[in-house]
This record gives sequence, C-alpha cells and structure tokens, in this order.
Amino acid sequence: MKYIVLVFVVFFSSLTFAQEIKVLDKKTGKKVNNVTIYNKDKTISLTTNDYGLADVSSFKDDEIILISHLSYSIRSIKKSNLKKQNFTIYLTKQSEELDEIVISVFKREEKTKRIAEQIAVLTSKDIQKISAQTSADLLATIPGIKVQKSQFGGGSPVIRGMESNRVLLVVDGVRMNNAIYRKGHLQSSITIAPNLLDKTEVVFGPSSVIYGSDALGGVIHYYTKTPKLSEEDKVSSQFFSRFSTVNQEITTNVSAEVSFSNWASFTSISYSDFGDLKAGKNRNHGFSDWGKVFYYSENVNGNYNENPTKNENPNFLRNTGYNQTDVLQKFFVPLSKNTDLKINLQYSTSSDIQRFDRLTELKSLTDASSLKFAEWYYGPQKRLLISSQLDINPSKNWLERGTLIVAYQNLQESRIQRKFGSLDRSYREENVDVFSVNGDFSVPLTEDETRTLSYGFEFAYNEVSSNSYGKTLNIVNGEINGFSNDFKVESRYPDGGSEYLSSAFYVDYRQDINSKSTLNSGIRFTNTNLHAIWIDQTFIQLPQTEISSNNSAVTATLGYVYKPSRNWQLNSVLSSGFRSPNIDDVGRVREKSGEVTVPNIDVKPEFAYNAEIGIQKYFNHRKFRLGANVFYTLLDNYIIRDHFTMNGSDQVLFDGEYGNAVANQNRGNAYITGYTISYLGKLSNTFNTSGFITYTKGRTYDTEEPMSSIPPLFGQFEINYTKDKIEVGAALRFNSKKDIADFNFTEGIDNHDLTPVVDANATTDKDIYFGTPSWITFGVNGRYSVTQNFSVQARLDNLLDEHYIEFASGVSSPGRNLSLSFVANF
Repeated sequence: MKYIVLVFVVFFSSLTFAQEIKVLDKKTGKKVNNVTIYNKDKTISLTTNDYGLADVSSFKDDEIILISHLSYSIRSIKKSNLKKQNFTIYLTKQSEELDEIVISVFKREEKTKRIAEQIAVLTSKDIQKISAQTSADLLATIPGIKVQKSQFGGGSPVIRGMESNRVLLVVDGVRMNNAIYRKGHLQSSITIAPNLLDKTEVVFGPSSVIYGSDALGGVIHYYTKTPKLSEEDKVSSQFFSRFSTVNQEITTNVSAEVSFSNWASFTSISYSDFGDLKAGKNRNHGFSDWGKVFYYSENVNGNYNENPTKNENPNFLRNTGYNQTDVLQKFFVPLSKNTDLKINLQYSTSSDIQRFDRLTELKSLTDASSLKFAEWYYGPQKRLLISSQLDINPSKNWLERGTLIVAYQNLQESRIQRKFGSLDRSYREENVDVFSVNGDFSVPLTEDETRTLSYGFEFAYNEVSSNSYGKTLNIVNGEINGFSNDFKVESRYPDGGSEYLSSAFYVDYRQDINSKSTLNSGIRFTNTNLHAIWIDQTFIQLPQTEISSNNSAVTATLGYVYKPSRNWQLNSVLSSGFRSPNIDDVGRVREKSGEVTVPNIDVKPEFAYNAEIGIQKYFNHRKFRLGANVFYTLLDNYIIRDHFTMNGSDQVLFDGEYGNAVANQNRGNAYITGYTISYLGKLSNTFNTSGFITYTKGRTYDTEEPMSSIPPLFGQFEINYTKDKIEVGAALRFNSKKDIADFNFTEGIDNHDLTPVVDANATTDKDIYFGTPSWITFGVNGRYSVTQNFSVQARLDNLLDEHYIEFASGVSSPGRNLSLSFVANF
C-alpha cells in the first residue's frame, strides 16, 4: 500500500511542480536564455537557462507572470493560460508603437529613436497590402522615393534626386550594385519579386561609412523571407495568386516552409506574366495625343514586318508585356547556441523585355509612322545569388556579435536592336561575375550598451565580359529564314574584359550621452582598382587600349539624436560619401537620340557632402507621428555626360550612322536640396492614416543648369479602416508640374523629348516641349479574411482612369486597374 501511495505522490508532484516554461524567439524559433520571469510583486524571479527553460511551478495559477528580456518586448500572461500554449512563450523584438526596429543603418538591430538618419520601412504586412506588381512599384509607395520607367519591365528608383549608380541596392546584406551599373536609368530593382520579400528598409543620404561607394542618394535594402525553427516538426505552405485588368497580369507564388528544432528550410517560386499595358483615357493635362501609340513594330518574337503597323487603339501600349520568374531557397541551421548559418539561393530570369521608349522613337516629330527602330529589346535578364551568412554571438570583450557573408553573383544581360529599312541586327551581351565577402561586428563597451563600437570590412571583385556581333537577316516570302551575313559591332564595354575590385574597412562608434541624447560617429576607408582592355579598334580608336586606375577615399559621418521629451525627437546628420568610377563610367559605348557615348578613361571619383536635420513629434500617447526632414547635399567633382572630342572629332560612327560624341566627365560643384514631410498614426482603434510630401531641387554651381533626375513635388495620402476580418483603404497620389526650364538637356537622362510637344517647328528644345504635366490619382483597396488561412484582396487603382506619365519615364502609367488577389495557407 505504501508503494502505491509513493507512486501517487511522485506522479502528483510531477504534475504540480515540474512545470517548465519554454521561451522562444518568434522570428527564428530559437531558444532565448537569460529571460527574466517574475510576478507583479517581484517576490518571485526566475531566469531561463541555456535551453530557454525555466520552472514556473512556484507561481500560483491565478497569478500574472511577466516575461522580460533586454532585446524583446515584455510579455504578461496568467499562469493558468500557459497550458493552452503548451507552456511555450514566443517573444518578439522590441517595438514601441511607431518606433520600428531597423537593421540597415548600422547593420544590426536598432530602434528608430536612436537613429539620426532619415529612414523608411515597409513591413511584410505593408508589402501584402500594397500588392505591387513589381518591386519597383513597391518602392514607389515609400515616402521620398520616385520611380522612373523607360519600359514597363523596369523601374529606376530616385532618392533625393539621385538614381541608378548613385543609389545602392542591397539584398540580404549583399550589394547588388556591380561594375556595369550605369548612370541614367536601371531596371535591376525589379529582379526580386515582392512576394519573396519579408521587408524593405531605405536609408536616405550618403551612408558610406557602413556601405561604401555608390550610396550617395541612399540605400535600398531588400530582406527576403527566412525560415524559422520549430520544436515540433512542421511543414507549412502558402499559395498566392493575383489578376490585374490593366495588363492582364497573372502572378502566382507558391512557397513551402519546413521547420525542425535543428534546421529549417524555405522555398518560394514566383511567376508573373504581364500583357501589354492600357494607359488612362482621361487627359486632364490637355494633350490629346501625348503618350499614345499610333504605330508600333510587329518585329517581335521572331516575326518580320518591313513597315510599322497602325495601332487601332492608341491607348493600348503595344510591346510592353513580358514575364518573369523568381526563385528563393533558404536554409537556416543553428550550428551552436551562439552561431547560426543561413544559406541563401536566389535566381531571377525574364523573357525578352521590349525597350518601349526606343520602339516609339520617331525620326520626325510630325510623322507618327516614322519609327526609327524595328527591334530594340533586352534579352532575358538573369540574376543568380549564392551566399552563406554566419551570425555569431561569442560575447567576447572584443566581439559580442557579428555577421560574416560570403557571396557569389552572376548577372547576364543583352541588348538587341535593328532599324527600320535595314536587315542588320546587332547583338551586345554582357556577363558579370561578382565575388564578395563582408563582415560586420559590434561590441558594447558598457554593460547597459549605452556605448557601442562597430567595425567591419568589405571586399567585392567584379569580372566583366562584353561580347558583340551582327547578323544580317535573310528574308524569304516575308519571313525570317536564318541569316545571310555576319558583320562587326562595337561592344558596349571593353571587349578584352575588365575587372573592378573594391576594398573597404570601417569603424563606427555610438554613445548615449544621457537619457535624452545619442551620438553616432564613423569613418570608412575605401580603395577601388579598375583594369580594362580594348581589342577591336574598328570603330573607336582609343589613345590607350589597356587602362588601370586606383582610387581611394576616406568618408565619415556624425549623427546626433536629441529627445527633449518622450514626444519630441530632433535629428541632425553630417556625412560624406563618394562614388568611384566603374566600368560603365569609363568604358561604355551606346547610342541614344543621335548621341553616342564613348569611353573616357580619365573620369575620377565624385564626392558628396551632406547635412540634414529631422524633427519628429508624437501625439496621442505616441500613436501618431508627424515628421520632417530637410537636407542639403554638395556634389564635388560630379560626373556628367557631356559633349566630347575623340581623336580630334566630335562625330562617331555607331551601327552604320554618325552621331555626336558624348562621354562621362568630371565637372565642378553642384547641389541638391529638399525636404520630406510625413505623418503616420492611428486616428482610432479602427482608423489609421499616413501621408507624405517630397520636394527636391538641384542645380550645378559651375554651369548653372538643373541637375538630372530631380523629380517635381510629389506625395501621397491614405486612410485605412480595420476591424475584425475586414480592411478597407483609400489613397490619393499626386505630382506637380515639372517645367521644361527645370529639365537637364545636356545629359538627356530627364528625357525632355518624351514630354508633350507644344511647337514642333520651334528652333530650341525649350520651345518645342512642355515638360511634365501635373497629375492626381485616386485608389481604393480592401481585404477580407474568410478564414484564418484564406483571404481575398482587391485594389482599384487610378479610379478616374487618368492619363499621366511619371517624370523622365518613357511609358505611360497604368490606367484604371482592378487587381484581385487570393492567399491560402496550408
């Protein structure tokens, strides 16, 4: 009998006393140690062990338990409710209403209230709500960012009046900018599908201390989705599908996550098929024919037509459709308690992408049928990324935590073109291999982390090959039947190959001077080496056929945050940045509008010196935030494309025709200044609102002309309603007029010749063209959660079907568009 009693006591004791709580990181699923668990009276206090476990049997069943950790938000739960959660608690990183946690500024998690730089964050919830067709469209919703498009399969973000190779793109800690990122417009931002993104962070202004060359306007950092661990073996999947009426878009995304206690995997495949675009019909700008396509080329997909074809519906923009496939594979493996390994595989490819603005280029402004090009398209744009990321937390005196990333990227792009009246088709193909390694480390100098030292390095080696050739079409019975001849074509970049190596080291120091102020300072040294060889001198004879250049720069930043009260924050930043000339700057050859860009091996780095002030005011218990940022950037030795003389001549032969020679060159000083005013917050428990206005101005001091890529005043306002399973919202977007006098005519980047024509017989461009008209659009959106695992979403953009074209763009923006999305989780 006594043995039965003993067994009963032991069994009862195990139920009563062996009550272990398990604390996990909600994002990664990893165990969290050193978590403090206590009651309100603080009479009981426990700490989780190395396995994230703690025995909570000493708490009463009706007692409220508080769970606290320095890096996480405090959780409170009634002990009796722990059983419903299997005695498992998930902690999330700290956030305080409108104070997001960001990584990109310092490459480590930091709250916005300690950051002086202007930043913007799109969370996974934002990305889902916006439901953008491309990542470029996603960026266009961020306060302070304007996006230019030369064709629908593109999108070049402009930050503070700078774009392309003056803006740094980063994905999962790896810089996307390579040795052939050009001055002008880029479409690289679309090579990551929005469905693969977990969030996007933008840092405005020169952040060269952390990121080095190219970040003059700012940094756009894409973070793709990452799998998380699970104590119980788990497999989950998601199916996403969207249809849009404006271009018959069909996007499908399938993802699967496999989670175990010691490793996890995430796989995602996204495919988008975009048809030709419909422009808006309502022309409140007053130009009845602007942006219409009266004639188009049918020479696509292997077809041949000797003459342009009349477009029966000029608002239907022929040759804008394309398709794209994106694949993401990630593995997450915790090697030890303090070391995590992430393997990242990304691949993106597209169909041929028609260069819409070149296919609508006219030989004569008065003849809509005088198309210049029968063919002008990009071949499939391919991007491959393979990276391994090692996150370490050794908690040593010289290193508490850090990240080491080793990556390989391969980029392939090509350009194919042929003019009407000619059977000669030219091909230019580029291949870029990028090998990189970068490390970012930090150590707190005090136990309360009020003083932190960060340091790091980055090496990136680019190898560029450029191939070109020409084929003469053989036409039989009006169809292409192979080729009848081969001919030489000038390559876009040095045909003997080129190399570009960047090496950098930085140190960053942050200190909380007191409870109201934080000071951040940093310094970075960067060195770049360029080597290029030209072989074929048939068309362009260079003074040197083999060049090498070496450039170095020291850049610095000083940021100060002052919080006079909980509801006020004042920021100030002094920073410098630079951009070292890459292969595209010194070695590109191309033609546009009768001007031929030729190599200039004497281009030197350009520098930026930036000052900015920011202010934020919080209302309604920090549920509403009003902010403003003002900046002034001085560009020294800035690079501009201007008229050039080569071998005593200002004329260059390109693809059978002579054009005016232009080249990238250094000039004196220029400035860009502007401001962004924004607000964000809750009006009530169900209503929230946001909005912004951005103004930018830029001019050169030496020539007193406008800088390129300066958008007109633009902004957006929206309001949203959320209750239970329903989300409803409305948005207004607007753009003011950009007068033709504010365009830069020297470089041609602003595409003034694509604005409305007011007098085709005038003698100067300022008298021929109007500039960019103002516009305003309205849109509504809604989302309904049918069940916990299934939701539907609808958007109706450009409700009034307004016709408009974004500044410097070569294609009209979408007209009225109904988008329907479905999300199912399994």
